[in-house]
Formats: sequence, structure tokens, C-alpha cells
Amino acid sequence: MSENLYSDIYNKALDLISRREHSVKEVQDKLSRKFDSDETIESVIEKLTLNNLINDSRFAEMYTRSRKRKGFGPKRIAYELSIKGVKEYIASEAIDEEGGWIESALNVFKKKYKNGPAADFKESMKQKTFMQNRGFTFKEIESVMR
Repeated sequence: MSENLYSDIYNKALDLISRREHSVKEVQDKLSRKFDSDETIESVIEKLTLNNLINDSRFAEMYTRSRKRKGFGPKRIAYELSIKGVKEYIASEAIDEEGGWIESALNVFKKKYKNGPAADFKESMKQKTFMQNRGFTFKEIESVMR
């Protein structure tokens, strides 16, 4: 591998991660789009991971916090993290550590439905579907719908 290519890829990776946290897979995908050298990309990723510059656990924590603030539930966040290449056990740990999901569901629900849970069955189903699409669990939705 040429030293020049390695430093180009390494610098591009540093540029990416200096803006925000990324998962290992995100960095890999972005570098693969720009450079045609999987072997070099792999060794850059290895070095970044070794130096703790990219860390899936840290990424999962920050991502979970950010998405929760935007009103998304644990199921949706877990799904999004899996798409970003974060291992299931890392995602679960970040989501469990974040906690407060029932309170979060309540806040999301109150913001969307100022009049509270609907008495009408059809309207109530719409509310539940909205909460499901936001990624809240059945338990969290039920606690809000009382």
C-alpha cells in the first residue's frame, strides 16, 4: 500500500469523525465510496479503533440520546443503530442505559395530542399507530394511553 494513499484515507477519516461521532460501518462506507482500496481502508479503520477515535459504544450512546430528544422510541433507535452497523448488544446497552422511555413516550404523546388519549376507538388506534411508528414499545404506549 502506498504511504500517500494511506495518509489520504486516514486524513479523510479524521475529517469525517471530527464533525460528529460515526459508527465503524459509517466510516467504512463513506471511505469506500471515495477510495478504491478496501485493504487500506481496513487498516485505517483498525488504527482509528485502536486509538479510540471511532467507537461503536460511544456512537450508540450519543445517537440514542440524540434520537430520544427528537421523540423516537427504543425500538426505532435499535433498528436505526443496526442499519448503521452497531452490534445488537451494544445498541441494547446504550438504550437501556439511556432509560426514561415511559416518560419520553408521555412527552411525545402530549406534544402530538394535546387533548390526551382519544375516547373514540378509531382515533385511539391512530394514536397508538403513531406511537408505534415512533418506535415505542407496547408497554410504553399502554402507559401513555390510560
